[in-house]
Amino acid sequence: MLLLAAMAIIVGSGGAAAACLLLKLIALVTNLAWFGRASTAPANIADAASGPMVIVIPVIGSIVIGLMARFGSEKIRGHGIPEAIEAILFGQSRLSAKVAVLKPLSSAISIGSGGPFGAEGPIIMTGGAIGSLFAQCFHLSAAERKTLLVAGAAAGMTAIFGTPVAAILLAVEVLLFEWKPRSLVPVIAAALAAFCWRPLLIGIGSLFPFTGSIVTGALPLVAAVGLGVIGGLLAAVLSSTLYRIEDLFHRLPVHWMWWPAMGAVVVGLGGLADPRVLGAGYNNIQDLLNGSVVGKALVLLLIVKACVWLVALGSGTSGGVLAPLLILGGALGALVATVLPGDTGFWALLGMAAVMSAGMRAPLTGAVFAIELTGRLDALPGTVAAAAASYAVAVLILRRSILTEKISRRGRHILQEYAVDPLAITQVGQIMTPDPVTLPAEMPAGAVTDFFAVDARHRSYPVVDGTSRAIGMVARADALRWQVTEPEGTATLGELLSNRSLPVVHPETPCSAVAELMVAEETGRVAVVDRQTGRLVGIVARRDLLQVRAEQRRDEHERVRFVQRSRRADAKA
Repeated sequence: MLLLAAMAIIVGSGGAAAACLLLKLIALVTNLAWFGRASTAPANIADAASGPMVIVIPVIGSIVIGLMARFGSEKIRGHGIPEAIEAILFGQSRLSAKVAVLKPLSSAISIGSGGPFGAEGPIIMTGGAIGSLFAQCFHLSAAERKTLLVAGAAAGMTAIFGTPVAAILLAVEVLLFEWKPRSLVPVIAAALAAFCWRPLLIGIGSLFPFTGSIVTGALPLVAAVGLGVIGGLLAAVLSSTLYRIEDLFHRLPVHWMWWPAMGAVVVGLGGLADPRVLGAGYNNIQDLLNGSVVGKALVLLLIVKACVWLVALGSGTSGGVLAPLLILGGALGALVATVLPGDTGFWALLGMAAVMSAGMRAPLTGAVFAIELTGRLDALPGTVAAAAASYAVAVLILRRSILTEKISRRGRHILQEYAVDPLAITQVGQIMTPDPVTLPAEMPAGAVTDFFAVDARHRSYPVVDGTSRAIGMVARADALRWQVTEPEGTATLGELLSNRSLPVVHPETPCSAVAELMVAEETGRVAVVDRQTGRLVGIVARRDLLQVRAEQRRDEHERVRFVQRSRRADAKA
């Protein structure tokens, strides 16, 4: 853990540098494509989006991305997070240097040429690639590589948005698929390292400061839950629509290299309708928090942004999901604010938390991310209420999140629910068969063969000496082999097993350790001995371990009432 934490600091520094480079690349492409100048200064595409070039520029950028994906690496397609998850779960956390270079470059071209995406998905993929490449330089396990990959991803997100706590929660809820000190501590170290670099590389303070008033009390929390329900429905519609659009692209009789260009035509048309939908649109988030987007402009932003984002992402171009979800959630919250008390920006903030939480199935990340982005800790109860409600709705409506549906369509099963392993909290003494049938060490091989031929009910039995100490396990296969190697059958079990080690466990041993021992020793039954005396006290088999799972299933599904109604109450009824 400590070694990985030290390595994660280096990875976190690399992730921060990559985030800075990505933002500079996006600004450079934006200035070149829309303003005809070589500059890395921030630029707003809406200031230059007019005429036919609104369609031409996104199409050209998308053609370049299609060529990079076809002749470079297909992994640059999409929004980055599903690819990172797939590498973690199914690729031993190994990403290539090609991805580390092409992903930020393709994303910069996509966003800079008008793609309606944010930089968070690409930097998560890029930071993860940095962590993975660094880990591959050392003798590390797949689990340790995963830790550094996620550390790089969390560092990149922290550097872009200045949200270290949300980045850590995103790692836990979306990427790590575990909660262990070995992985959590290094991820925290990487996020904090990136946070320390951020003032020098990108800037200080909240990315989208909110200075409006926060509505408090019971009724606003109820309203936040209602907004969360609407946000969950919106996220469900967005997710299902995205993959319907993706299915339509797959049916086209053209190579997938051209799909981004076709989607870019829709992006350009959307830009003609509302130039604010082009690019990352971070200024839209600030405008929503300030309450400066109202009426028809608000409705137009919500509808057009959703359409161009879904079509562009469904076409397989390179971009992210987080910023669009924030914009759509903020627009939804601002619309709902027309019938709710308080500052419009406050409800926009809650809408952002709700839609992000439902879309990514990460309620803690959604609630805290909105707080860190705006610097308003006093809004946390509201964001938690909205995020939890939207998360509940999304879970009830959709089987998978917008991030994992893509992986599922490739034939991979992803489970985002964490639970304590029942084998880890159950001890051998609770499930073992006490006082099992044993064979004496003095038993000759010939008698063993007769025993397995007539009386044996199991495949193997423990062998004990005169003091009931276990000295080995004998199986049916042993008896068959001894028929050939010991034709006289006079050698005793003690002699035949003298050079064989015996794996044993104790009554207090966790069942998870037994399962690991069975796999390592390739055996289905393990002797249980007393730790003090070494005497055999029981035996545990594979079926006993399965019974632990069966008991967990009963606890999950069987409903039992323990407190019964009184007879008087029954009589009155």
